[in-house]
Amino acid sequence: MRKKIIALVLSVLMIGLCFALAGCGEKKPAADSDLAYIQGKGTLVVGITDFAPMDYQEEGSEDWIGFDADLAKKFAESLGVNVEFQLIEWDYKVNELDGKTIDCVWNGMTLTDEVKAAMDCSKAYCNNQQIVIVAADKAADYQTAEACKDLRFAVEAGSAGEAVAKENGFETTPVLDQATALQEVAAGTCDAAIIDSLMAAAMVGEGTSYANLTYTVGLNDEEYGVGFRKGSDLVEKFNAFLDAAIADGTVDAIAETYGVQASLIK
Repeated sequence: MRKKIIALVLSVLMIGLCFALAGCGEKKPAADSDLAYIQGKGTLVVGITDFAPMDYQEEGSEDWIGFDADLAKKFAESLGVNVEFQLIEWDYKVNELDGKTIDCVWNGMTLTDEVKAAMDCSKAYCNNQQIVIVAADKAADYQTAEACKDLRFAVEAGSAGEAVAKENGFETTPVLDQATALQEVAAGTCDAAIIDSLMAAAMVGEGTSYANLTYTVGLNDEEYGVGFRKGSDLVEKFNAFLDAAIADGTVDAIAETYGVQASLIK
């Protein structure tokens, strides 16, 4: 009888050892982690706005492309999931994130104190400025922030551009996104707009959709990052992915495609 008991105990110990050894391989994410949640549903939902050269669609295409969009596709691939791009109203990005209608905000997002308080953010990957857009034939009159005091600005609601406008005491008209802000200036319904310098370089001036507009004064210096839910384990995953993508040339290749090499942070 004693031998049977000893044998039974040894069997239990062996089973426990097997389970322990099986767990020594790749560590699985905790069931309540963002990584586990996204891998469970098989899709990373990225919150964006229409913002060339970061996230945009070419005419006649439903595919989202751009520096951020292409990098997001690579990140999703590294997680073993698909990517889905969800247009959002920028002013409600935190609500969308916390409500899990999106899994991250990845759209040339400025790492402001407000953003960093509301989300867990990645390391910075790109430099940017908020820049004044006016009609090309009036540019000479608006080369300083002080000279722009009497203008009425179209700004994306909830954006860094809106914040900078308020800091300078500018009169503003909040609009849906930066593309709409450009439309307001082109139509003459606003005197000027404040948008990201990367967008200005892609969308404004000779050879662009807004050849009659130009950019003048830069109002600040800032950095872009990706925003995740508070406590998300995807921040660490993204930062490791970004380091690897910089090291193997992926980031440079995508940046060259969309003309943003000079703005990269490495």
